[in-house]
Amino acid sequence: MKILAKIQILSVIAFTALLTQQLAAQTAPVPGNTPIEKATNYDQGFRLGFGVSPGYVFDDPYEFGLGGDVRLQYDLSKRYSITLTTGFTNLFIDGKNNDLGFIPAKAGFKAFFWEDQFYAMGEAGAGFAVTNNYDDTTLILSPSIGYANKWFDISLRYEHYSEFPIYTTNSIFGGTVSKGTGQLGLRIAYGFKL
Repeated sequence: MKILAKIQILSVIAFTALLTQQLAAQTAPVPGNTPIEKATNYDQGFRLGFGVSPGYVFDDPYEFGLGGDVRLQYDLSKRYSITLTTGFTNLFIDGKNNDLGFIPAKAGFKAFFWEDQFYAMGEAGAGFAVTNNYDDTTLILSPSIGYANKWFDISLRYEHYSEFPIYTTNSIFGGTVSKGTGQLGLRIAYGFKL
């Protein structure tokens, strides 16, 4: 839990630093000089997106993942945005009442690098297990690359869950339970300006 608290503090610091970087100090013109013309900036604002994410989970006992999410994005400039994402993800396990379902809460930074449509993004946050007596809260780290236009957003991401249980097999000692798995997911989303 201490690691989670540190991640949350670092996320708040990073979010604050990004916002304060965008604030410009206003200065009065010097007497005798011509007034400074107001610069025209990119139309900053919020976007809201709804996505679905099928995924391949790398470790046993999970067979695959499927999630839905809601993402709030604030465009700092034409190329840089910050994001907040939540929703529900289910990691499917063979058998009855075994699936691990969790609610992710992530903050991220998105940077467009080619034609203002292709981007790289990094997210960090927590996943709160809510199904079938799982009570772990996990750290989530998630880098992704994607394509976005005015309405659609398609991305490929790797998502690491540090605390979710996995089974490892060892030919000498049999199977053991350890923690930490990852998922390769495809996110297909529809978004719009608020």
